[in-house]
Amino acid sequence: MSPAARKKVLTIVLAGGEGKRLMPLTADRAKPAVPFGGTYRLIDYALSNVVNSGYLKVVVLTQYKSHSLDRHITTTWRMSTLLGNYVTPVPAQQRVGKRWYLGSADAIFQSLNLLNDERPDIVVVVGADHVYRMDFAQMVEAHVESGRGATVAAIRQPIGLADQFGVIDVDPDDPSRIRAFLEKPTDPVGLPDSPHEVLASMGNYVFDAVALREAVTADAEREGSRHDMGGDIMPSFVARGDAGVYDFKDNEVAGSIDRDRDYWRDVGTMRSYYDAHMDLVSPLPTFNLYNSAWPIYTDYGPNPPAKLVEGEGGRQPVVHNSILSPGVVVSGGSLSNSVLSPGVWVKSGAEVTGSVLLSGVRVCEGAVVRNAILDKYVEVPPGVQIGVDPEADRAAGYVVEDGITVLSKNQGVAGA
Repeated sequence: MSPAARKKVLTIVLAGGEGKRLMPLTADRAKPAVPFGGTYRLIDYALSNVVNSGYLKVVVLTQYKSHSLDRHITTTWRMSTLLGNYVTPVPAQQRVGKRWYLGSADAIFQSLNLLNDERPDIVVVVGADHVYRMDFAQMVEAHVESGRGATVAAIRQPIGLADQFGVIDVDPDDPSRIRAFLEKPTDPVGLPDSPHEVLASMGNYVFDAVALREAVTADAEREGSRHDMGGDIMPSFVARGDAGVYDFKDNEVAGSIDRDRDYWRDVGTMRSYYDAHMDLVSPLPTFNLYNSAWPIYTDYGPNPPAKLVEGEGGRQPVVHNSILSPGVVVSGGSLSNSVLSPGVWVKSGAEVTGSVLLSGVRVCEGAVVRNAILDKYVEVPPGVQIGVDPEADRAAGYVVEDGITVLSKNQGVAGA
């Protein structure tokens, strides 16, 4: 048994973000609770990675509009209590004062009672709003072998995109040691083994439990701190030479292939959320939902199988490059390059192209939906067009961003 395998590990999932850039999808829910990929919510990807890695003691720190997120976690993520395994949401509790979380580091500081209760050797800290597959056990092993107090996961990005990321500058003589954190640098230096690439932080960390406790406690008392894991905690480890980097390219996930093994998406904007869905529906997807060796877990309720049937007048359904979740009915409508969540109904003569329809959406007879994201329970009346004319969409009160038309949960749509 390796030294890492003998360590007691607690995982903390940071799920308190507002997700302002995903409005209106986050108008009624926390960002990690936003549906993604038909049957899933964003947090399912982080939690699936954690439990597939063998870490079965997990706390999820929540804050903003957390009801649907808390409900999803408590009803879906149930594990046997015989061995003390759990996934549990922990709301902001104001244990250290009458204030909410001031940042990701403050969230952990205000939740140090969780470390007191579990007494782990290692703490894995992950974000809850990225789409990817990763075996954290391999990162923990690399962390333990390094002997450092903190390790951050990083993904390689083209050097020309460095000004869009927090970039990790590594020691040329020891590429596993972080020399500096650079916030959106304009003159970055490429990696020693790949001059055209830089390392961008993925927002996933491994800490020695004692070191993490000391770091967030000191940060809580530091004037001017933003109380952020990437912006304040990791630089404090870097300053004393105690920070390492784990290169995502070294992570080997069961069932992955060359096309999807390095996939990672931050779906923090409407464009990235939309594009990540389009990644799923291509004939050779860059992110494969069908990897049964490393499954993404969720619960989509008591929905029947998807159904394709003829519509009025014997009109046949037509479907190309699309994902149909359980409970979907396409009765004489046409779909292409779209993702349909449970309970969606596309009726006779309706056309849905390049769109993401969340649970319970109805697209009625002869309606057209293109390049759009429709939140839960939107009903598009017969003959209405959405996403065809952006100016008409704006005039109707819909959000139009980067060429994508977005309707909020339960938003009304006027008839033709």
